[in-house]
Amino acid sequence: MTQGLKELEARIARLFAEQLQVELPSSEVDLFESGLLDSWRLVELLVALEAEFGVRVAMDELEFDDLRTLAQIASFVAARVPDR
Repeated sequence: MTQGLKELEARIARLFAEQLQVELPSSEVDLFESGLLDSWRLVELLVALEAEFGVRVAMDELEFDDLRTLAQIASFVAARVPDR
């Protein structure tokens, strides 16, 4: 994993902790199966990702498999961060 993705994971983990009040046990835990991410927290996460990184995703374009783990979320964000 590149250093950039590791740093992105750390930033997203802080978003979980500070805005969703969720501590993630590892970057590979399945957030849906573990119950750490439910439909309400998913919406909160998408809002937080948009505010923090400028990532906007239409609901009809959303793939839940892109958001199952912290590592997948970091890759998802990295692929969609607009140039600044």
